[in-house]
Amino acid sequence: MSVRTAKELENLKIIGKIVRRSLDEMTAAVRPGISTSELDEIGLRVLKENGAEAAPPKVYGFPGAVCISVNDEAIHGVPGDRILHDGDLVKLDLVAMKDGFFADAAVTVRVGKVSNTADALVRCAEAAFWKAMNVARVGFRTCHIGREVEREVRRQGFSIMPELGGHGVGRTIHEPPDVPNFYDRSARTKLFNGLVIAVEPIITAGMGRGVLLPDRWTIRTADRSLSAHYEHTIVITEGEPLLLTA
Repeated sequence: MSVRTAKELENLKIIGKIVRRSLDEMTAAVRPGISTSELDEIGLRVLKENGAEAAPPKVYGFPGAVCISVNDEAIHGVPGDRILHDGDLVKLDLVAMKDGFFADAAVTVRVGKVSNTADALVRCAEAAFWKAMNVARVGFRTCHIGREVEREVRRQGFSIMPELGGHGVGRTIHEPPDVPNFYDRSARTKLFNGLVIAVEPIITAGMGRGVLLPDRWTIRTADRSLSAHYEHTIVITEGEPLLLTA
């Protein structure tokens, strides 16, 4: 969407803060022995306490409130009875809605003590996001965001998953434009003042190809390598972008 009024911006800020609060409470609860369904319940509780709803069940019929993906699962993991163990990487990806406005964010959380590779992968996903923020402003294009993400990920020795990327957001989960995580010459959408997008590096320690699991939701890495995901919903401005979910 494009923010046109102060009221729209205020509504986006409200749902952005709720998403952040929910992710923070789930992150604080991550530990060896907790199940992904228990984390999902925490996220849903925070949303309800703040008058918000999980968007994926409403929009797509997703069987959970939060997409929770572990280790080689890159995105859209379905919460269930899976227990987290020391050394895991768990991705918490939440889209929530309130009063017709949507915000989307994701974090990758280390469970206990993780390997050096896992730790570096998490740091890389976050670094790639912040590199992209240098060009997430009026005058650049969506391909420039992808270029910065890809450069940083490759510089650190990891891979992007080219079929997965960011998107417009605000009035529903996925809106135009697509926001790639690589330099896609066809991604020519100009960034304009007020444009609301989700920027989300989704990266892997392996080759970068994904496969859809039989649940028809979860995408994992084809080579079973670790993946990491970092995301915020932002509003494009003439200067630094406004991070709604930070």
